[in-house]
Amino acid sequence: MTGSGKIFAVKDRLCRRQPHQGSVPAMADVRVTYDETANAAYVYLTDPQVRTKSSRMYPCDPAGVDGMINLDFDEQGRLIGIEVLAASSKLPEYLLESAERLDAEDA
Repeated sequence: MTGSGKIFAVKDRLCRRQPHQGSVPAMADVRVTYDETANAAYVYLTDPQVRTKSSRMYPCDPAGVDGMINLDFDEQGRLIGIEVLAASSKLPEYLLESAERLDAEDA
């Protein structure tokens, strides 16, 4: 994001407070999916109406984090999504509770 607005999280949305626009933040929907069986979550950073294909994945396995994080990039090198393994210990509970469920809860 460009500009000097501050970015902050509210529930399952990313917000950006614009400098000269008072106290009303601009809201952007962020799609999050979660598979409890696999304990994996995915945070989509693209327009939900546009299907964007990943052309490159960068795996991150930081020491001491006890989990894998994968960054997906499109052909222009823009970050389009973040996969989080061991998600229940890496992401806030409210985010996983509000995520679109991919596991078969009622199976």
